[in-house]
Amino acid sequence: MAFFRSRPKPAPEPAPHAGYFALHEAYGDDTPVSDKFDDWDRRLGTTKPDTAHRLWFGRRRSWWIVRAIAALIALFIVIVAWLAVTAPLSKSLQPIAPPELTLLANDGTPIARNGAVIGKPVEVAQLPDHVVEAFMAIEDRRFYSHWGIDPRGMARAAWTGYGGGSTITQQLAKFTFLTPEQTLTRKAREMLIAFWLEAWLTKDEILERYLSNAYFGDNVYGLRAASLHYFYRQPERLKPDQAAMLAGLVQAPSRYAPTKHYERAARRMKLVVGSMEDAGYITAAEARAMRPPRLDVRPNKALPTGTYFADWALPQGRQLAEAGYGGQTLTTTLDSRLQAIARRATQRVPGKAQVALVAMRPNGEVVAMIGGKDYARSPFNRATQARRQPGSTFKLFVWLAALRSGMSPDDMIDNREITTGSYRPKNAGGNYSASITLEDAFARSSNVAAVRLLKTVGSENVIATARDLGVQAPLAQGDPSLALGTSTMTLLELTSAYAGVAANQFPVRPHAFATPKQGWLAKAWEWSRHESLSGRTHRDIEQMMRAAVSRGTGRAAALSVPAFGKTGTSQDYRDALFVGYAGDLVVGVWVGNDDNTPLNGVTGGSIPARIWRDFMAQALGKSAPRPAPAPGASEDPGTPVEPMDVPGPDAIPTAEFPIDDRSRVRIGGEGVTVTTDIEGLPVDVRLDRDGLRVQPAPTPTPSAPPAPGGP
Repeated sequence: MAFFRSRPKPAPEPAPHAGYFALHEAYGDDTPVSDKFDDWDRRLGTTKPDTAHRLWFGRRRSWWIVRAIAALIALFIVIVAWLAVTAPLSKSLQPIAPPELTLLANDGTPIARNGAVIGKPVEVAQLPDHVVEAFMAIEDRRFYSHWGIDPRGMARAAWTGYGGGSTITQQLAKFTFLTPEQTLTRKAREMLIAFWLEAWLTKDEILERYLSNAYFGDNVYGLRAASLHYFYRQPERLKPDQAAMLAGLVQAPSRYAPTKHYERAARRMKLVVGSMEDAGYITAAEARAMRPPRLDVRPNKALPTGTYFADWALPQGRQLAEAGYGGQTLTTTLDSRLQAIARRATQRVPGKAQVALVAMRPNGEVVAMIGGKDYARSPFNRATQARRQPGSTFKLFVWLAALRSGMSPDDMIDNREITTGSYRPKNAGGNYSASITLEDAFARSSNVAAVRLLKTVGSENVIATARDLGVQAPLAQGDPSLALGTSTMTLLELTSAYAGVAANQFPVRPHAFATPKQGWLAKAWEWSRHESLSGRTHRDIEQMMRAAVSRGTGRAAALSVPAFGKTGTSQDYRDALFVGYAGDLVVGVWVGNDDNTPLNGVTGGSIPARIWRDFMAQALGKSAPRPAPAPGASEDPGTPVEPMDVPGPDAIPTAEFPIDDRSRVRIGGEGVTVTTDIEGLPVDVRLDRDGLRVQPAPTPTPSAPPAPGGP
């Protein structure tokens, strides 16, 4: 089989370009010219060396131009991505001010209404032509022909000094995405966002969002809300004169609001009408015939814009409310019946002294709140904003820390006067004893015992206990006066800590809106985030808190049902408190002066305890006796310097009174003993803090016979 070999092709003749170079040829190249003569040479022909260099550099310049264009495209993509994050398109659908929010009590009773009046969005297709034309004539005549910015309008504004030169798209970008500051950076961002809005939205969509978000004065946002507010009609039924007046408000709503400045609004309306005539929207005759419209303002139902409770609840409500147009309604935990009881109970505070009351459920649901005597005169909330000394109510954390460390209510502690060291607190009335049980020291609010107990358990453990119960206020570690409540905190914070003891689950977070129902997994997670006291510790602390009410400094708060609490009075009678719980209510009461001047002998066991009792008795539907304090006894614990406390048992005299010839009563030793004769057997019936006991009476020692000759 034969194989055919290709014959070598004859070399092409040299190209007739001696002394010239192909376009791609370089100096010093040994490659035959014929090998470099290609299709480009045939297309472009030959050139001289200097021309070749110029073309080569031209190619390089073209390449740099391509790279620059690619870089600009990449930069544009980055800017679009940045805008997508920092200025999401959905934001232009949201109202620029918080919507009107109406708060209701748990029974549906309106409490307060707060926030801007924001109408629902409008649709351009549903609006009369004269409404759209009025806004375009005065704000942006070339709205439908530009791409977000209007160079002609900007030049006119710069030349004449009249108008801002911003298009409707720029205004939407400004009040939706940007701050009102006048800087070049903000203006550049405004223009970028305007281009972006024009790229993503239709002209009608931009105009609709602009009209639905513009501010028209009187705390009214959006064309629909403005139409209803000023003329009591929907924007779809606006007359030309009404539309012209509304269009004139957008430039300076507060300055032109017709409810306050009708003449200014009328003059501004004439400018709008003139612009409509210049733009060809209306004839000269129609412009001359147009007069300022008559307002039809109808006030809303009388409802306060704020109360002490509403001011505190509103930030929580804003987090729960959905972003959108139109008013929204939220139901709170406030109990209108308990709020009325609290208002009546706090009216007993005399003079210029102020009062605060917080009532909550053990789970933190606030059901009543009084922040002062009169919200209209002073909206400052003394229950949630005032930081005052809690006095002896802070002793709860000291004694609770002792119980958590293993101590018991029957343990003894030194109750003698402190005579050494730089800090020497006193007991009220100078009443001391060699020792005292922890329970009695808590009930009588012994200051010297509190300072010694703080030293025993350690201030760091007391602070840790307070933190566990939800106290966030600064607490001074190592300061002995901490035991007597010298660190300031709010009444709400202190009452929430007591709620943690009542629920035996802490910390308790006070809240104004009911917690939504949770599934078992969410409940388990919530339980894992809380702590509780051991059964013994919880019983012991409640035993001591009950003793403080039944036989201690809080006797004025006693109810016919078990009540647990603690009194507190700060230095020089500047603050007086009672905090405690009964049934399913935890209540804290504070009385004091705003200028921190001393009260006239008011202690926590006096007015605050009686306010607490009056509120609880009505809230729980129970009647309770009003036990009178023991003769000569003070009703309240004291301050870190001069405490007011009840006297110790050694200050109560022992007395014995006959009932008949076989019975007598003996008072003393913290109890009452009745000695009588039952069927010839003498017995003692004793009533003290341990209860009622019956036991044989000791046999009396026979007296000596009279001396002979005596009477």
